Amino acid sequence: MIKVEKRDGTVVVFDRNKITSAIAKAIYATNEKTKGRVIRDKVIEDNSKNATNRVIRNLYKKFDVDDVPNVEDVQDMVIKVLMELGLYDVAENYINYRTERTRIRESKSRLMKTIEEITFLDAKESDMKRDNANIDGNSAMGTMLQYGSAVSKEFAMTQNMDPRFSNAHKKGDIHIHDMDFLNMGTLTCCQIDLAKLFKNGFSTGHGFIREPQDIRSYASLAAIAIQANQNDQHGGQSIPQFDYYLAPGVHKTFKKCFYDDIRKWIEIKVGSVKENLNEELKRLEEENVYPSIDMYFDYKRENELFVPKLFKYILKRYSLTEYEIRDMLDWAIKDAYDCTRKRTYQAMEAFIHNLNTMHSRAGAQVPFSSINFGTDTTHEGRLISENLMLAQEAGLGNGETPIFPILIFKVKEGVNYNKEDPNYDLFKLAMRVSAKRLFPNFSFIDAPFNLQYYKSGNPDTETTYMGCRTRVMGNVNGEETAPGRGNISFTSINLPRIALEHGLLGVHGKCDLDGFYEELDNKLSLVIEQLLERYEIQINKKVKNFPFLMGQGIWRDSDCLNANDTLESVVKQGTLTIGFIGLAECLKALIGEHHGESAEAQKLGLAIIGHMRAVCDEATSKYGLNFSLIGTPAEGLSGRFTKMDQKIYGKIPGVTDRDYYTNSSHVPVYYPISAYKKIQLEAPYHALENGGHISYIEMDGDPLNNLEAFEAVIRCMKESGIGYGSINHPVDRDSVCGYSGIIDNHICPKCGRDETQSEIKFDKIRRITGYLVGTIDRFNDGKRNEEKDRIKHSI
Repeated sequence: MIKVEKRDGTVVVFDRNKITSAIAKAIYATNEKTKGRVIRDKVIEDNSKNATNRVIRNLYKKFDVDDVPNVEDVQDMVIKVLMELGLYDVAENYINYRTERTRIRESKSRLMKTIEEITFLDAKESDMKRDNANIDGNSAMGTMLQYGSAVSKEFAMTQNMDPRFSNAHKKGDIHIHDMDFLNMGTLTCCQIDLAKLFKNGFSTGHGFIREPQDIRSYASLAAIAIQANQNDQHGGQSIPQFDYYLAPGVHKTFKKCFYDDIRKWIEIKVGSVKENLNEELKRLEEENVYPSIDMYFDYKRENELFVPKLFKYILKRYSLTEYEIRDMLDWAIKDAYDCTRKRTYQAMEAFIHNLNTMHSRAGAQVPFSSINFGTDTTHEGRLISENLMLAQEAGLGNGETPIFPILIFKVKEGVNYNKEDPNYDLFKLAMRVSAKRLFPNFSFIDAPFNLQYYKSGNPDTETTYMGCRTRVMGNVNGEETAPGRGNISFTSINLPRIALEHGLLGVHGKCDLDGFYEELDNKLSLVIEQLLERYEIQINKKVKNFPFLMGQGIWRDSDCLNANDTLESVVKQGTLTIGFIGLAECLKALIGEHHGESAEAQKLGLAIIGHMRAVCDEATSKYGLNFSLIGTPAEGLSGRFTKMDQKIYGKIPGVTDRDYYTNSSHVPVYYPISAYKKIQLEAPYHALENGGHISYIEMDGDPLNNLEAFEAVIRCMKESGIGYGSINHPVDRDSVCGYSGIIDNHICPKCGRDETQSEIKFDKIRRITGYLVGTIDRFNDGKRNEEKDRIKHSI
């Protein structure tokens, strides 16, 4: 025997020294475990050579002279010989060594196959390269990001986590989200408190930025803050009170415009402005008397101090009549308001343009950004909300629909929901803009599970959402408010697989709910352990590892730490979250019906999700950490689980017969049901999914032509107890003529261009879920097929 076949199929010269070396290593490993019994090197060498000779003699007996055994044959013989010699501990260590080498080889093989796919396939040919629709898988930086992601995931699975967790992920029992960031210890997302950030200025690491003094600066720095924070986190960035935070910028802008107008008027009428005018304005401000945008609406109010004091000063210092001064003030107030309104629109327009063009993460993608607004009733706050939506409605430079930021309009009775509410006009505008541009989405503060935190006059207590649906309010380690907090990490459970093992349509052909819950509890326990393992990595990172998130005090209480401090004392403010996917398929596998089809299935669905929530609550009490339950967004997950389960169970109608599992606790997208019924069925799950939820319906036609129906759906969501919702509808665009609306039959209704006769195709913007909004060609196969299956809900 002079040759041996390696695992890759190549044939090489047989080398007995490799056997001797491997046996010696196994003996050394055994020796280290004997706690004091030392075996001399000469003895180890002799034993290794003797064992090798016996292995070779046995191989000669087993194989003919022309046979070429493979490496596995040789290794099997080594183990057999060691056992025959009574070296059981050595055999065990040899097996462990063999297993470890196999693991390393498999890891390298997986990694190389992934690298090969990233390198040589076009994104349209690779589902993996379209896993995140917000990353251009064909771009240089997108490819580089995917290289790093592939290596980091492999290292995490093989070196940085308990094999139980990596095996469960690889098998498809669970999905560890953002595993490529596990090694770095990043947190998922954060609700950024801009007021705190703006108060004293901040640094992005390349210079200090002063407190802004104009609404345009406020908007620019808000975008920069989102971008900078994105580089420290693997999830999204959200602003919980955008209107409240930027209102001071409107106030400063009005004041500046008003002062400039006063100076201009005096210069025109008198010829010059006395130096002590600036001193007088400064003195008035020291007395907390200053111009306000309220003056535009009623500057003659009795409690308005600034106008009469300024009037008296000008009358005394300048040769102007009372009529001229009154005329001057009238003009200055109106012009300052017009100037402020214009600058506010420009600021909001620039903000949206920035977040759709500025890049993070080595230039591979724009930041995942969300903006919550709509409840500030001051004139300044209202201007922010109004112009933010008007800029969204106008679209980007060529009329494109902005993908980011995800606008979220907060709905609250007494604030904007009823006709008599001060911001009712903004609610109406939000629905009009959403009907055209897909956003805003709508969050409902009056939902009981949100209202429990609400305190009138304290915007920090208004429940806010991330665009992806993440919700962070409950807190056993501090204030139950959103700013400065976010999700730490989350992992999802494959519910349909558990049901297929214990359900009517599964392996045994009968519904065994006791077995189902027992296995579900095992998976829940596994995920809790995995989240805690990842948590240990995260809390042992230092402030300096996240120079903006922690170094600039974005995360709550992190401003109390020094650069070399670890993060345990502050990370606990966030949430550790268990997710799930495919409740509909789970119910179908268990009892043959999903919750859209029967009351029995709905009852069981609520029981299952209620059980999962109870386990999260128990974990919160046990560990003193904020465990929560989320209906998983599933942008890149639904197709992964389904493909794996199809290989195991085949294509089971209603369960594994499509290319995707239904998102979270939704009624399946292909099931015919009215919008109102769908909303009413899904609403109870929102109360259980305290880590995040969303419900949406598919609206037929152009909703701009039926705003009454659009509003009826939003009101139904509010009255049914939905926490966060939206309405999906087609948004098509012809980039040649600029038409934006619905394009049927490949013909542009504006210019008559036939898409099939042109290389330039129409842009078809669709919302899949959460942050995943964009053109269909950027979606992975599972999401493409889900979008194709969606039916319109009757209204």
